[in-house]
Amino acid sequence: MLRRLALRDFVIVPALELEFHTGFSVLTGETGAGKSILIDALQLALGSRGDVGLVREGAARAEVSADFDTPGALRQWLDDAGFGADPDEAMLLLRRAIDAQGKSRAWINGSPATLLQLREVADHLLDIHGQHAWQSLTKPSATRAMVDARAGLDTADLASRFADRKAAAEVLSSARDRSEELSRERERLVWQISELDKLGPAEGEWAELSAEHQRLANAQALIDAVRRALDSVTDAERANAEALTSRAVDVLCDVSDHDPRIAPVIESLQGALAQLQDAARSLNNYLGHADLEPERLAELDARLSTWMGMARRYRRPPDQLAALLAQWRAELAALEAAADTAALEARLAQADRHYLAEAQRVGAARGRAAGPLAAAVTEAMQDLGLAGGRFEVALTPLAVPQSQGLESVEFLVAGHAGSTPRPLAKVASGGELSRLALAIAITTLDALPEVGVKAQAGGVHTLIFDEIDAGIGGAVGDTVGALMQRLGCQRQVLAVTHLAQVAACADHHYVVSKSTRADGLTASTVVPVSGEARAREVARMLGGERLADTRLAHARAMLQSNSTGRPSIVTGQTRRRSKS
Repeated sequence: MLRRLALRDFVIVPALELEFHTGFSVLTGETGAGKSILIDALQLALGSRGDVGLVREGAARAEVSADFDTPGALRQWLDDAGFGADPDEAMLLLRRAIDAQGKSRAWINGSPATLLQLREVADHLLDIHGQHAWQSLTKPSATRAMVDARAGLDTADLASRFADRKAAAEVLSSARDRSEELSRERERLVWQISELDKLGPAEGEWAELSAEHQRLANAQALIDAVRRALDSVTDAERANAEALTSRAVDVLCDVSDHDPRIAPVIESLQGALAQLQDAARSLNNYLGHADLEPERLAELDARLSTWMGMARRYRRPPDQLAALLAQWRAELAALEAAADTAALEARLAQADRHYLAEAQRVGAARGRAAGPLAAAVTEAMQDLGLAGGRFEVALTPLAVPQSQGLESVEFLVAGHAGSTPRPLAKVASGGELSRLALAIAITTLDALPEVGVKAQAGGVHTLIFDEIDAGIGGAVGDTVGALMQRLGCQRQVLAVTHLAQVAACADHHYVVSKSTRADGLTASTVVPVSGEARAREVARMLGGERLADTRLAHARAMLQSNSTGRPSIVTGQTRRRSKS
């Protein structure tokens, strides 16, 4: 819900900050005082088009900021878009500024944002209905969502099945259009795989072959070096390392009793002698198994040569040929599947059956919900200055199946008896549309606890009605006020009104006034009123030819009556306060 709205240098408002509350609130004031300026400012903060005309004369720029409770449905979107705040922070902060050159900037939770992002956020926050701002009633997605909510439908599975059907159709179409290309590609892959299969490279084989070839190619040099090393360690014909070390141990052992410091040296020499003996055994063992293996070396030369030729042909490092062969085999398998039109046709037919089954189920549920919804709204219209009018929900078959189903959903209305229902977008009177919005909101309130005028996921929590009472009065005005009062029990409702009957039903009352300042500029202000100040404002709205004290008494009586009979806001139900 909307918590705070702040304006600075906006049209004729120098500075203003308003706190809003739950329930039903009204804004009243003389004609031209600037009541609709607040609605314009709120729309600007939510991404509507702005221009330099919104900047107060003489100011550098206009600023509007709005604070809302963060809906749960928006938290993931905010995180994904980089606007996530502290999880413990429940407020969503929107700000918009327009300078005297017409340049606009926007922020969400203090971070720069685009107007498109503001509009995405707005869809989750509020809905405005008025003389020139009836939003969701004329949006096909919103009207369809309302009927689906009324029917208790979740269309996520329908959308998923449509996506599967679309993907299968695209793959089949591609296979048919690219049949020759796919055939050529398949022939190329088959030939390349057959060529590389002749080599049969295994994963890791290149490194093993290279190491073995390196050893065999240098076998004679290795044998000669090992023999020389063995002679140096153990040759008995001349001084060698083992004999010299053994002699050193013997000499030191003869005198070790005379100085204990010699003992560690003897121990080190004995260790070295043991290692020399181990090295000699290893060298002897190597010579015992050493072989030049010219046949194996020739075999390796031939295989490595072929391997290098393949690597150059396909422009790959030699150690990647095994992975390349596996890749080609996978590509060939995918290509054969993509070119199998019979299998693709069967897949499409199955996806089509699954989609149609769900679409028909959804369509039937919409059909069952459309009649009761239309009847309920028609009944509500009779008390809202639309006597004799009729509301219809038109389900029209689509020429081409869509993700939302096999039919479009449209709201039609006839404003009076005998007239033909027409689409809401073609209804001339904004006041009629706004009252229809109220009728729909009230109709869906009890059946759909999370649906206001906009039946989207989770519903919006703030509804704004801008002068929906234009052209009505008397009993109709009483009905409008009572219905908005009732709607305020489960939604935050704000209304700009000229009717005292509507204003007297509100939980909160704000008065908009305009005055000329000392500098000659006009300024608009808004103040909350209660008690006697509110009674005087309602008396002003009553007008007429009766004496002022009579109007004031009437206003007090209206406020008292609505105060004692006002519904309380409780979770999941509406109850009446007992009269005092």
